[in-house]
Amino acid sequence: MSGALRTRQVEKPWGRDVLPAPFIDSPGRRIGEIWFEPPPEMSRLLVKYIFTSEQLSVQVHPSDEQLPGHGKEECWLIVDAEPGAVLGIGFREEIGREAIRRSALDGSIERLLEWHTVRPGDFFYIPAGTVHAIGAGVSLIEVQQNSDTTYRLYDYGRPRELHLDQGAAVARGEPYPRSLHRTVPARGSVGLVDGPLFRLDRIEGAPDPATAERYQGALLVIPCEGPVHVAGEEVVAGGCAVVDGLGEVEFASSGLSLLAQPCFA
Repeated sequence: MSGALRTRQVEKPWGRDVLPAPFIDSPGRRIGEIWFEPPPEMSRLLVKYIFTSEQLSVQVHPSDEQLPGHGKEECWLIVDAEPGAVLGIGFREEIGREAIRRSALDGSIERLLEWHTVRPGDFFYIPAGTVHAIGAGVSLIEVQQNSDTTYRLYDYGRPRELHLDQGAAVARGEPYPRSLHRTVPARGSVGLVDGPLFRLDRIEGAPDPATAERYQGALLVIPCEGPVHVAGEEVVAGGCAVVDGLGEVEFASSGLSLLAQPCFA
């Protein structure tokens, strides 16, 4: 069934009191994430916004091969960033698993990571096994495999559980491939991910025939600028809709939207 997905605001100590447009602040609450509850036909895919006022932990996720049914690959599209905001992704140079574990224990993992200064429009694909951390002052859209398996390696001295053995066992001790980072232009349509786990496109207006051909069947539509209309319902920027097919969506001629869909073997 097509329609807007229900949203869930998640409070986090590292969240924000003031959210960027088009979101409305919730007085007295620090919102760190906004989740869109996936319907059964989209259960393999999760879309959420993340808003940070502090650094998030250094962490890593396993692949489906390493932990069947609980793998997590994800990607990030930066929608807002304070000056100097950074993401830590991958290591500056090759590092072994035992060295990863030691550096997480003594805190030196912070300086071993590669820190990327970010601006709106930056896009990063994060393969499973990539050690990563989201810095303060970042707002982003995350599209991911629907898994909550996270191994926390380092948390800046905060009193939360670490998962050093599990994390070091699945971590890639290597630099982040430059080919997985790109800058999305302010206007126009661009393909972002084309499998093997999911596909993702940013489009302006309605999708062109080649893009529409890739998106057969149910998919998610995330308006970023301007509304879309789904089965007679307006879904505005900051929302997300599930549709049975692109024929059920009316796109604004100059609006910007994301299309997302799991890939099925």
